[in-house]
Amino acid sequence: NATDIATGWTEAITVHSKGERIVSAGLDQLRLAFPFAVRGVHSDNGSEFINHHLLNWTSDREITFTRGRPNHKNDQAHIEQKNWTVVRHAAGYYRYDTPRELELLNTMWPLISRLHNLFTPQQKLKTKTRQGAKVTKTYDKAATPLTRLTRDHPGLLHPVDAHVLTHEHTNLNPAQVRRDIDLIQANLLELARRRGIITTRRKANATYLNRTKMPTTTRASSNEATKRTTRA
Repeated sequence: NATDIATGWTEAITVHSKGERIVSAGLDQLRLAFPFAVRGVHSDNGSEFINHHLLNWTSDREITFTRGRPNHKNDQAHIEQKNWTVVRHAAGYYRYDTPRELELLNTMWPLISRLHNLFTPQQKLKTKTRQGAKVTKTYDKAATPLTRLTRDHPGLLHPVDAHVLTHEHTNLNPAQVRRDIDLIQANLLELARRRGIITTRRKANATYLNRTKMPTTTRASSNEATKRTTRA
């Protein structure tokens, strides 16, 4: 999953492993999926990114390569929220490990991209002020990534790409795109069900909701010591 901070434009792709060469090839496809040139990559600290293959890939394409600090998730806050709103909402938490599932996922992501980037408005944080324990945030007017791209950064978009995006935005039916996505998701769910991995996710506080699982506690009597004795 990759997202552009300035416009919110997001693209995703599924690869069949986290191998260094495979991840580099996947990033190359993601780079071509963006309608504008990619000048920098800011990744996390996983071994699938921090390796000489990706360093050579960025160097050959004159792309700036940076990474977040270890144990600082907020360094990738923009992509972390897209991992939830884009990836998990579309693919869920099931395990997909067959060539057919890989094909279905990579058929779904371009549809998700059109629906998200062309038709889904987003807000961006403008200011954040703190007064004691109170935090006040202000946001700009919601706009789609396509609107932010054409309105705020028109110089980054090639005229041919601008014509293609305008044509897609005018002629695509968002409801039909949504139905196509639902059909792919139903096929993925059926494949997962056939392997018998569809189970209801346990609630984090299930032990507290079901008191029969909690051990019974006994109170100490008035003449019973509650502190362990120590030897002299």
